[in-house]
Amino acid sequence: MSILKDKNILLGVTAGIAAYKTAHLVRQFIKAGANIKVVMTPASKDFITPLTLSTLSKNPVYSSFTNEDDDNALWNNHVELGLWADVFVIAPATANTLSKMVNGICDNLLLATYLSAKCPVYFAPAMDLDMYKHQSTKHSFKKLESYGNTMIPATSGELASGLVGEGRMAEPEDIVNFIEKDILSQLPLNGKKVLITAGPTYEALDPVRFIGNHSSGKMGFEIAKAAANLGAEVILVSGPTYQKVQYSLIDVKPVVSAQEMYDEVHKHYKSSDIAILSAAVADYRPKQVADKKIKKSDSTFTIELEKTKDILKSLGKQKQHQFLVGFALETNNELEHAKRKLKSKNLNLIVLNSLRDKGAGFGGSTNKVTFITESNEVIENELKSKSEVARDLWQQILKLINA
Repeated sequence: MSILKDKNILLGVTAGIAAYKTAHLVRQFIKAGANIKVVMTPASKDFITPLTLSTLSKNPVYSSFTNEDDDNALWNNHVELGLWADVFVIAPATANTLSKMVNGICDNLLLATYLSAKCPVYFAPAMDLDMYKHQSTKHSFKKLESYGNTMIPATSGELASGLVGEGRMAEPEDIVNFIEKDILSQLPLNGKKVLITAGPTYEALDPVRFIGNHSSGKMGFEIAKAAANLGAEVILVSGPTYQKVQYSLIDVKPVVSAQEMYDEVHKHYKSSDIAILSAAVADYRPKQVADKKIKKSDSTFTIELEKTKDILKSLGKQKQHQFLVGFALETNNELEHAKRKLKSKNLNLIVLNSLRDKGAGFGGSTNKVTFITESNEVIENELKSKSEVARDLWQQILKLINA
């Protein structure tokens, strides 16, 4: 999954030979999980058909202020298109269109949409060598960047004229990568490494049976996705779970037992900036694990248990620069127990939820949490989806880190 997932991307296509590459560019944006709409200049339709881009984007393609084949002449609202977009990409951007953008000339739907857009605008120039090097073109580049637009530089290569040099539009994969990196560079967790634990642990009784709990891992996975959406590099140490995530910024480390989770967490903790331990780790494990399946014989069966290593406490002892967050699932005297855990384990923040709250706890899609800071501030939250809880948690962490 890409940082562009679920982003609304408006692609503006102008009349250059490189317009043929926009079919592949649309496919690259779709592959990244983005929603795509395309607006074309009338002349660009000589280079690639609206039908091609409409089929690939799964949306109508806009090229005029009214639908030409519609007897009712419905208006294509450039303001709504501009407001819909999270990102506006003009590729290819010809010398003609760039000059119009600089001077506010508004003689087609694409330019009207550009002037209405409130989102970041990227432009990928495409033109012949002498045009690219011309002083007026260089002026257009500088002026557009001074307006807050971002240029995706052209590359060198064989051009339509047969000349070899600068002016070739960046390849579709490179355009997508450029935008992803640029967006990431502006996110609050860019350059940060985040360590997260999720799910249950299973403690073996024999080769068949184990002691476990009902944790689904969903809360931890949502926290990981929210961190990646903020630009973090995420190490997600997960116990056995059906949860899945495909995200270039999330590296999932599957484990089974509490000891395996302890070992994996300690591999990454020193290099982490933030650690959030949301996993439901077993407090005890069988002292002896049978190497063969235990047969049913007596009417009662006794298991001797021993304590597992306290992962959160061990991290609190080693804490140096890290911001450490723990979770507390309680059934009685919730606030008192959570505050005690916050101090005894040297945490910066603890997330409390109670099994007595309807809709909270294991297995469900919602949670109701209370944040308690090391300064003893208590922030209660309403019942929300776990994805919303994850976003709230990161808002609170960023607030505390930047205080």
